[in-house]
Amino acid sequence: METVQIGNAGTERDFATAREAAQAFAEERLGEVICMSWYDRAKDQESPAHASDCHGSCEVPGYVEYAESRGAELTVVVDDGAYVFCFRSLGEFSDALGGG
Repeated sequence: METVQIGNAGTERDFATAREAAQAFAEERLGEVICMSWYDRAKDQESPAHASDCHGSCEVPGYVEYAESRGAELTVVVDDGAYVFCFRSLGEFSDALGGG
């Protein structure tokens, strides 16, 4: 899975603004996307909830492994890790439904 960084430390984005920026970047790169998982460092929250609970000292956070095992193609790290979003293209699903 490709990982890209956008923004920088010191930028004071909230979750919604960070997600919008990550989504826009992912859509430029992959077309229509779905966010498979995310992490908010300040709140120490992730989705899906508790995905990292069993990971302990693993190199890959649970929310990243969750997304990657479900076909995510792109991780967007916002503001030096303040937020992380993992995306998958909807291409194959959109095509199957006649939307692509």
